[in-house]
Amino acid sequence: MENVNNHTPVGDQLIGSAVNALNQARINDELFHLTRQDIAYDLASAQMQKVRDFIASPGNILGSMGTKHGEIAEQVEVAVRNSHQALDETLQDGSTFRATFEGVGRTAPEDYRIDGFDVQSKFINGTHNNLKAVLGHMGDYPNFGKDGSFYQIPKDTWQEIQDILDGKPVEGLKSSTIEAIKARVAEIEQQTGLPFNEVVRPGVSDYSEVQWGKIDSTLDKHDQDLAEKNEAKRAEIIDDHQPSLAEGLRATAMGAAFGGAFALGTGIYRKYRDGKNVFRGEFSAEDWQDVGLDSLKGAAIGGVSAGAIYTLTNYASMGAPFASALVTATKGVASLSLSYQRGEISLDEFTDLGLIVCAESAIVGAMTAAGQALIPVPVLGALVGSISGKFMVSVAKNLDGKARQALQARMDEFAHRLNALEQQVLNRLLSEFAALGELTAAAFNVENNRQLLEVSITLAQAYGVEDDKIIKNADDLDAFMTA
Repeated sequence: MENVNNHTPVGDQLIGSAVNALNQARINDELFHLTRQDIAYDLASAQMQKVRDFIASPGNILGSMGTKHGEIAEQVEVAVRNSHQALDETLQDGSTFRATFEGVGRTAPEDYRIDGFDVQSKFINGTHNNLKAVLGHMGDYPNFGKDGSFYQIPKDTWQEIQDILDGKPVEGLKSSTIEAIKARVAEIEQQTGLPFNEVVRPGVSDYSEVQWGKIDSTLDKHDQDLAEKNEAKRAEIIDDHQPSLAEGLRATAMGAAFGGAFALGTGIYRKYRDGKNVFRGEFSAEDWQDVGLDSLKGAAIGGVSAGAIYTLTNYASMGAPFASALVTATKGVASLSLSYQRGEISLDEFTDLGLIVCAESAIVGAMTAAGQALIPVPVLGALVGSISGKFMVSVAKNLDGKARQALQARMDEFAHRLNALEQQVLNRLLSEFAALGELTAAAFNVENNRQLLEVSITLAQAYGVEDDKIIKNADDLDAFMTA
């Protein structure tokens, strides 16, 4: 009967609480990062809204309807840069935005600043005309472009210039226009003493995108880009906080440490009750061997329990108390089943003790399935008995036909005590329980946990554990557990 006492519901519930704390820490960290991401997205969206607010009052925008795109381009440039920075860096406020209008006069030599450097935006129709406008501004402000300040022109215009400089064919331009563009580029480099690409850089917008009749669709496109980018980052956060092999190993190691410590403490206490005090040096070598073996077994069982509870809570969406109770029932019934097969206990003892072992799991399972529903007291006993029987059938797959019939007879006996209304309550809760499926198969399936087993073997070898003492497969584990 010693095997019956090997299952420790209190220990499993404590391990379950520790695993739940590990899970909850991961979930809390996920919520923390998702909340920060939401704030960053709101901040990014607010930058684009500033552009919409700006164009809502066209009378306040400098220039005629044909030239207002100049100031619109400036607003889009700053807003788009800052919005993407908000998402890329998960900013919680705008204090570190790299693009700004702050401290810039509306008719100042610069239009805005990026990373602390002055920027002049030139959105002129025609590539040659755009370069001519840059040179005109340099004539008015000779130091501009030489001290880290730079110009921004439409993205498509800048690319056309780059293609010309690279010798690529450009459609729609005469050879004389191409030569004039090259001459303007050379003049800019001569005046500044710097490469063209340092002095003149591409903006975030093409020339057509910031025109008065096109700006609304341009802003819609940027908003869509931000939304997609935000969803991708949220998905990445969620993916990064999924249950993992590494965390499963931590849970297993934690369970092993707890199981070993728990077994060591109970072993020392058991010896104390036998009249031997470890603190007075009364332990013999045999006593230490007994306690040490119990600790090793406790560590192994604790590790397996923690791994199973981790699997059930994360991959079967089961609460930690129910998962812990199910693991306890599995170990208890497996031990009883072995004793029954060896002839150490009778069928009646196996059935009675098995139902008792599973009672905790049945009660927790019933409460989980029922939620806040009120269970009539007369039904509760039959419910516990019926689900206990289901637990036994579920976790002891090697039961012979005689044992299964005995269990079914017991469950029928429980059900026959109920009236029609109580039977309906029982059937509803049993159907909820049945919907949980073959959870023990998922929790203890060797193939599903193959990677976990392989890593644990490697870890044991790295710590110098003798090869014949390492559990490498299910047969080794069975031999160890029944030794």
